[in-house]
Amino acid sequence: MEILQKLSKTENKSIVSHPIKGFGSLKGKHVTLIGLNFHPESTAIGLYSTQLADYLLEQGAILDVITAFPYYPQWKIAEEYKGKGSFLKEDYHGMTLRRYKQYTPAKPTFLKRIIHIIDFTFGSFINLLKIKKCDYVISVVPFTSSAFLGYVQKKRFKAKYWIHIQDFEFDAAFQSGLVQTKNEKKGFVYRSLMRLEKWLFSKADTVSTISHMMMAKLTEKTTSSTYFLPNWIDQETIDPDKSKPHTYLTSPKFKIVYSGSIGDKQDWVFFMELVSKLDFNRFEIIIVGDGAQRKQLETEIKDHPGITLYPPVPYEELSDLLCSADVHFLFQKTEVLDTVMPSKILGMMASAKPSVITGHSDSEVAKVMQESEGGFYVSDKKVETILTLLENMYQNPQEAREMGIKARNYVVQNFAIDPILQGFVGELSQL
Repeated sequence: MEILQKLSKTENKSIVSHPIKGFGSLKGKHVTLIGLNFHPESTAIGLYSTQLADYLLEQGAILDVITAFPYYPQWKIAEEYKGKGSFLKEDYHGMTLRRYKQYTPAKPTFLKRIIHIIDFTFGSFINLLKIKKCDYVISVVPFTSSAFLGYVQKKRFKAKYWIHIQDFEFDAAFQSGLVQTKNEKKGFVYRSLMRLEKWLFSKADTVSTISHMMMAKLTEKTTSSTYFLPNWIDQETIDPDKSKPHTYLTSPKFKIVYSGSIGDKQDWVFFMELVSKLDFNRFEIIIVGDGAQRKQLETEIKDHPGITLYPPVPYEELSDLLCSADVHFLFQKTEVLDTVMPSKILGMMASAKPSVITGHSDSEVAKVMQESEGGFYVSDKKVETILTLLENMYQNPQEAREMGIKARNYVVQNFAIDPILQGFVGELSQL
């Protein structure tokens, strides 16, 4: 167990804090929320933007939402929206949604993603002009073009303007390999995008982002005030005490689970190296999700009977799914350091099951894993290390259970939904 003890050592310094400021009032205030992803998308950014809007509504705000037709993570327009026109107005929980049917490529190459962004921005600009009142405007990035739309709304109504960054999409594009250039940080394209990004982010009254490392990077990207607004977990929704075994995970084998986007930021090459050496007589792998790399992954695992690939589950089944795992895994590319804090980690931890995560040794996720003692963060990218960790958890289920409990306690203490959103509303209302 020496390797377990070594990998789970913690530091004394806490990395998570979000003090609650004065809980202001938004009653009767008109808020425009601009973001690509929204209900009925129930994963990643769509989930958080929807929960944020619901919370603002509870505080008495009047909500207008500028968003796209749902398409993520499948990268295709949802079936129930395919027959709709290009522009759609909906009512959701008392807020007004204005959607534009954006171009959505089945195989999202870099060029096709650019067209995707431009089309959404153009259609959303038209929808934006239909809004008649606005006191506050909130832009959710990505897309970075949402920041441009928010600036337009700010100028139209002299509104207070907040940008919330879920991902530095320009950095992520270069780091994950979507954009491949030599000496990228000295290249014309890179420097031009960075200048555009800083110009846009500096137009807001406040800019927030979701991790401490992203906050440090944000100071280089804006002259505006900054605010730490981490993603949150609804501990009443993801609750092992209320969950039941999910139909995807009924095998008596040790269940290794991944649930989330199957995209460019995950290291599926490393995953396949692990698959080639894993003992499937005792272990099984369950992958639940969709995304740009799903078809490629499906092809690569077709000859492995110990791996099952399922589509995403409805949000109301997520607790059952996550809490039915024996261990969660997330293999990140080591190049992706400070551009993103994967939100899926909060659900993994809230399930009270341990996690095995790979990535850059200096990432925020590494610090969270070390502090919580709720799992393992591996940066050496050696399959043998992962195999040893899985074997030890298989052989020592009580230690694995204790690790899972620590993970849940940590995430509930530091990332509970109510104090985070109370602090945000207080800050927003005082602009």
